[in-house]
Amino acid sequence: MAFLQWRRFNFFDKELVKDPATDQPFDLLKEINISACTSGRGNLVIADFEGNIFFINRQLTLTTFKGYEIRVSHLHQMKQHNLLITIGEDEQGVNPIIKVWNLDKMDKGIPACTRLTRAIPANKPTPVTCFTVHENLNFMTVGFENGAVLLFKGDVTRDRHSKPRLIHDAGRPITGLGFKTSGKDVYLFVVTEASVTTINITNKDIKNTLEPFGTTLGNVIMSDATQDNQLVIGRQDAVYFYQHDGRGPCLAFEGEKLQLHWFRGYLIIVSKESKSMPRAPPMGSHSLEMNLVTVYDINNKFIAYTAPYPEVIDIMCEAGAIYILSGDRKLYQLQEKDTSTKLEILFKKNNYLLAISLAKSQQLDQDGLMAIFTQYGDHLYAKGDHDGSIQQYIRTIGKLEASYVIRKFLDAQKIHNLTKYLQALHKSQLATEEHTTLLLNCYTKLKDVSKLDEFIMTKDREVDFDVETAIKVCRQAGYHRHALSLAEKHEKHEWYLKIQLEDIRDYQAALTYIARLDFDAAETNMKQYGKILMSEAPQKTTELLKRLCTDYKPTNQPLVDQTSLEGAVPRIQRAHAEEFIHIFVNNSAQLTEFLEHMVEVQPNSSSLVYNTLLELYLHDMVHEKSITARVDRERKTLELLKNPDAGYSMEQAMVLCQVNNFKAGILYLYEKAHLYQQILQYHMEHNEFVHVMETCKKFGQQDPDLWTHALSYFAQRESQCKPQLMEVLSHIDKKNLMSPLLVVQTLAHNSTATLSVLKDYIIRRLQLEQDQMGEDVRLIRQYQDDTAKKRTQIHELQTSAKIFQASKCNICNHTLELPSVHFLCEPHSYHQHCFESYSESEMECPACAPENRKFMDIIRAQEMTRDTHESFHNQLERAPDGFAVVADYFGRGLFNAPKPSK
Repeated sequence: MAFLQWRRFNFFDKELVKDPATDQPFDLLKEINISACTSGRGNLVIADFEGNIFFINRQLTLTTFKGYEIRVSHLHQMKQHNLLITIGEDEQGVNPIIKVWNLDKMDKGIPACTRLTRAIPANKPTPVTCFTVHENLNFMTVGFENGAVLLFKGDVTRDRHSKPRLIHDAGRPITGLGFKTSGKDVYLFVVTEASVTTINITNKDIKNTLEPFGTTLGNVIMSDATQDNQLVIGRQDAVYFYQHDGRGPCLAFEGEKLQLHWFRGYLIIVSKESKSMPRAPPMGSHSLEMNLVTVYDINNKFIAYTAPYPEVIDIMCEAGAIYILSGDRKLYQLQEKDTSTKLEILFKKNNYLLAISLAKSQQLDQDGLMAIFTQYGDHLYAKGDHDGSIQQYIRTIGKLEASYVIRKFLDAQKIHNLTKYLQALHKSQLATEEHTTLLLNCYTKLKDVSKLDEFIMTKDREVDFDVETAIKVCRQAGYHRHALSLAEKHEKHEWYLKIQLEDIRDYQAALTYIARLDFDAAETNMKQYGKILMSEAPQKTTELLKRLCTDYKPTNQPLVDQTSLEGAVPRIQRAHAEEFIHIFVNNSAQLTEFLEHMVEVQPNSSSLVYNTLLELYLHDMVHEKSITARVDRERKTLELLKNPDAGYSMEQAMVLCQVNNFKAGILYLYEKAHLYQQILQYHMEHNEFVHVMETCKKFGQQDPDLWTHALSYFAQRESQCKPQLMEVLSHIDKKNLMSPLLVVQTLAHNSTATLSVLKDYIIRRLQLEQDQMGEDVRLIRQYQDDTAKKRTQIHELQTSAKIFQASKCNICNHTLELPSVHFLCEPHSYHQHCFESYSESEMECPACAPENRKFMDIIRAQEMTRDTHESFHNQLERAPDGFAVVADYFGRGLFNAPKPSK
């Protein structure tokens, strides 16, 4: 691209450097015969033909020292080190000397010279044309007029660590040198007027001629990292860029080029211009040639500055500015305008593309870039370029409020642009539900089914929209196939079933879908949609529920999984059957089938399952008109009640049987619950005399009161029930269940019960009681006589002397001898030594001790049990003769007054 096609701007402010003390043009260089210039580390460095080196700092203070005796020819300021490397002559003739100055070590204004080396290739003195130093201070190379190139390898700051080596001999003057590091290799660019060559100085000095064309002195420069540290060469026709392995791009900047410089990504070219101006004194009166200084922005392809200057001696870049030293010894400063100012210039010219490129190269923040995109989009929209404007608005996604853009494109004519923006918004994961709704509405209004398919139904595509919103919109627009596809793909089971059941009404497909779901999802959806599925597809729904409540496995999974094959215990997943009973409304036959299956495969089912199944059986039994079928229903119901595994509720089962008047069930449940009184009452209410007697005989042992209730029942019947009455009386008499008086009072209510019925019973009872009374009187007299005898014996012992006449010992049965021991009990007598040997206590007769101990144990036991009131009441309730129990506890002293505590 010719530079004439590049846009021209004035992005630098030109200013004549003035002395801050006098506010006059800086003129301290007007008498200096300048030989070389460089810059860096906060200084402009200038040398002259008298061997002086001058420093100009940021405050424009000029300092100088004598570096060489004759002249200074070349200067190089290191960027990363405060070192100045110079080449000059201390003697007449061609005798170039390299000196390294450490600017951090100053002695009376003169920096320390750390190295002094002669630069003479192969002992053939020749003028130096150019030189360069690697920033790592390990490589320095010098080019000569005779085409020789010397390489100093090692520490360039010290003589002994850096030895020169001739690495190239071009035969023509060296016009440019430059280092480039690529990985572990260091390459040296060598430029003459006839060639461009690279030398790998870290790998056996391998040479590679890049091009058989070169350039003149001053037209070689190394770019910075923005252009990958390339070699830049200026020729008459163009500017060329080189990598170490070949030529890169070229820029067709025509014209005779005098100097090339590099500043912050800008290429500065000094070229000839035809205009001339009067030379300022004291240099003479002849005119100075005008040179054109042009600053090119290589990245963004525009000219940032161009202006003529009289005979540019050199250009130095320091402190963020460009310094131009002209032939009239004036110093000019070019200060780059700030980014916002440059952008304003571009905005005024509506050059938004260049503004965007410039902002990116200037590392403008994201907010600044977004503002440019927005402004550019507004500009294109105002021009009517809606396609172009929407592209810019898309770039603002994430920063610019989406509603700002959407409002501009709501017209029907712009719906394609709006669709494009909304698609980008979704790809950026920044779309809301409203944006998804709007995009889908755009598709539906455009009838663009292919786009809708691409947006929704593409497999393995990253989802960049709200799925539920998309399903809603597709459903409302009638695109049920798309809505179903979305719901199935993203496992929105509720939405899939809603569409399938409410819109498409494909109940079989809905059941098939549920059967493929995992257990939790299948259970939840069957609870939610079970009623409508049962009403429309009862048989298949029932079968699915059987699987769900038994051992559920999705239909799309193998029946035997990998864990089971490896020997692990399979996990059984089953739902609770009682949670699905409510969905069988108006489908009692299916419910019966379902519950029968559950109690068969899970005998430990809940009581609700058994209660419901029992209720269904009883309902069907009551409404069954066929006698045979009714009998069969009764049989099944009774089998369910008698099933030992059936976990029904006894209370509810009784209520159901009573409500449905199921006699066999009622009687079985009464018997199971040991409610014998209720069984008897049921038969009494139905006047079933035979069953009343059978009940008393069957359960009379467990509940003797049944006979008493039977007697009362028969006593109140006016019909002929004498045989039953006689049998009841017989059982009551045998087991002594009632007193004769209570029997008489009970039978007094029956007008048919005559005295002949009770004659034998009364006579027998009176005779028994008479015999019992006689026995009691005899025992009373016996106890009274025994008591009187005991009292007499005690009195005699207390008041009369006791004569011991025993002649033998009651232990050894030998003749009794003194000393002896006598007891009053029989009396018993013992030898003293026999008594001491056999007696456990000296106060107790050995012969009477066992009998006395037995009586004492009985007394102690009575004392211990006198306070067990609960035991007394329990015995009293169970005993057939309560009076005997009371009399026994009287004898134990239960009712004695408590002894006062001491």
